[in-house]
Amino acid sequence: MRRTFGNMTKAALLLLLFPLYTQAQLASKKQMQQLIDENMRFAVKQYQVLKDSTPADKMPRTFQRGRSLSSGTDWWCSGFYPGSLWYIYEYTKDAGVRAEAERRLSIQEKEKRYTGNHDIGFMIFCSFGTAYRITGDKKYKDVIDTAAIYQITRYRPAIHAIQSWNKSKNLNCPVIIDNMMNLEQLMWAAQNGGNPKFREIAVTHANTTLKNHYRPDHSTFHIVDYDLNTGGIIKKVNGQGAHDTSAWSRGQAWGLYGFTMMYRFTKDKIYLQQAQDIASFLLHHPNLPADKIPYWDYNAPKMPTSRDASAGAIMASALLELGQYVNKKDRKEYVDAATVMLQSLSSDAYRAKLGENGGFLLKYSVGSFLSNSEVDVPLTYADYYFLEALARYKKWYL
Repeated sequence: MRRTFGNMTKAALLLLLFPLYTQAQLASKKQMQQLIDENMRFAVKQYQVLKDSTPADKMPRTFQRGRSLSSGTDWWCSGFYPGSLWYIYEYTKDAGVRAEAERRLSIQEKEKRYTGNHDIGFMIFCSFGTAYRITGDKKYKDVIDTAAIYQITRYRPAIHAIQSWNKSKNLNCPVIIDNMMNLEQLMWAAQNGGNPKFREIAVTHANTTLKNHYRPDHSTFHIVDYDLNTGGIIKKVNGQGAHDTSAWSRGQAWGLYGFTMMYRFTKDKIYLQQAQDIASFLLHHPNLPADKIPYWDYNAPKMPTSRDASAGAIMASALLELGQYVNKKDRKEYVDAATVMLQSLSSDAYRAKLGENGGFLLKYSVGSFLSNSEVDVPLTYADYYFLEALARYKKWYL
């Protein structure tokens, strides 16, 4: 046999082995199909627990020290729960899940005119945008269009960016990397009949972020603080990170997702290259664990420390989309990494057991480590991007 192989051409050898590769790929796809099916069925049951533990006029926030915590609809995370419900409904067609999603949207809608910070994109597009994509109901689009109008009231021409938070004792005009995520609402609204100014502002903001937030190694600062009078930069700091030069994990994931999304809308290869550079930094970082669920900061002292399942879920979803826009070699790297992330998040190490965890799907996310706020607890956005990643895998890779 060895001599036969030695005399074969490469093409003939590949032809002989092709059925084996095909069988392996089919087995892998079957395993992922089963994993996605099981997660979605589990989500229907688990989110019944979450529903029952959340007041009718509130949104779930987290579960810690044996207690369920909820928030008002003006909390930056308020849109993730109804958005998650829509993803579960889209997959399972469970009528009860849809009814709960619609009920929660009815209390969320008033936030379409929110101007307290930049997070109206998270609050509205992750909920109403997902609902409109699934149902095509015009009333949901109307909410998004209104939200985009109010979102751009925070655009500051002097700094060529949308101001994230209001002025405070320590910050004059802060812009945070998270803001890249909220640009999706503006880009979508412009593409679907809205004011072209929405797109113009989103592109300008993305370009400013690319220029000012990123370091030479393609990691990002959390906050860039600007002087509104001069347009200059006052300081660059890592409000959520271990220190100002570290790589706060969720912030890196926001950037990866945000620039991938901007490429989707613009097809500007500058954004694609930026997304690939970020992906390379993250996937090849020496402190990325074998299960590919990052620590809360890639440079956190005294490794190992708390993991952040939310950062892993966001990365997985972003990598699956990025895989749609690149060559076969890079696609394989991104999809393989996202597969490991989803398998890890689906394991007992990160996923709750039925009836536990306050009804949330994932355990061990980190809201703000340095503030000792929401550390090693479930978070709504971890569940949302986990479900989105599962849906994307099903759509694009099965």
